[in-house]
Amino acid sequence: MRAAVLTGHGGAEVVDYREDMPVAEPGYGEARVSVRAAALNRLDLFVRVGWRGLELDFPHVICADGAGVVDAVGPGVTQVAVGDHVCIDPTIVPADDPALHTGLENQTRIAILGEHHSGTAAEYVVLPQRNLLKMPLDFDFGEAAAVGLVGVTAWHSLITRGGLTAGESVLIVGAGGGVNSISIQIAKLAGAKVYVVGSNAEKCRQAEAIGADVTINRQEDEGWSRTLYKLTNRRGVDVVVDNVGAKTLGQSLRACRIGGRILIVGGTSGYDYGLNLAQLFTRHIALIGSTMGPHRDYVAFMEQVFAGRIKPVIGARLPLEEARQAQEMLAGYEVFGKIVLEV
Repeated sequence: MRAAVLTGHGGAEVVDYREDMPVAEPGYGEARVSVRAAALNRLDLFVRVGWRGLELDFPHVICADGAGVVDAVGPGVTQVAVGDHVCIDPTIVPADDPALHTGLENQTRIAILGEHHSGTAAEYVVLPQRNLLKMPLDFDFGEAAAVGLVGVTAWHSLITRGGLTAGESVLIVGAGGGVNSISIQIAKLAGAKVYVVGSNAEKCRQAEAIGADVTINRQEDEGWSRTLYKLTNRRGVDVVVDNVGAKTLGQSLRACRIGGRILIVGGTSGYDYGLNLAQLFTRHIALIGSTMGPHRDYVAFMEQVFAGRIKPVIGARLPLEEARQAQEMLAGYEVFGKIVLEV
């Protein structure tokens, strides 16, 4: 079968397009999906470079997100049938893990498609039936694929972990990334006032187009936390969403109100930060770490997408054989929103 793969760790040159990958058969409780679209995440860049302890079997199929049509089912499958249009929950949980019964299966021994587990950028993928969600027959495969990982991550952090409620204010640090573009829409759907820090004027404009109430152009205002503080009448915001990490957490802390909370959903600029504990206990700030989300949050989020209340933001669509170019575009922050590979 055709697939976009890593041949090893390194730069974009290790991303390859193959036409000779084997097609797997579904086992007990599994279904095979004829993939129509896959989507990239910044995770794909981290996996490509690699880290200590990450051991992959090469060639390794990339991408966590996908959507397609069920083309075969194994014994014991009751939740989907051949011909169903489905989108893919990217979190893989061992079948014997007790967390499957708690509704918090992202807080256990998970694997993510395209990371420790073979990914979705291929003609076929075999998955446990719990990872598949039936979608409307007229819904675009690319749009369904574009929001899987970022959607469940944003929904779980803002709604489940963050407890966002109507009337609160949210600052989203960064405008163009997949999690951030979805977080803007979730926060608006929840009834919050949304502030966004964007890297340039164009990304600020695009953030406003999908619901941001106030944007701050970081290119013109490096001290954005001070500006945000003034905009909120020296109060700060109730919730900060920060997936940048080391470079921005200091300003995120200053932008957060007394008694507020900061949702940390990633660290693209690095993970080491010298935290001033007095900022936490004297201002009653809660730091909440969150990654991925349980299947029930994936379902809750996708229901909003199917209903048209949240719009997938796609910056580019490329054919599967241009996966290397897609990764270069992602690494260069060339698009606002997600990059979709059409299979």
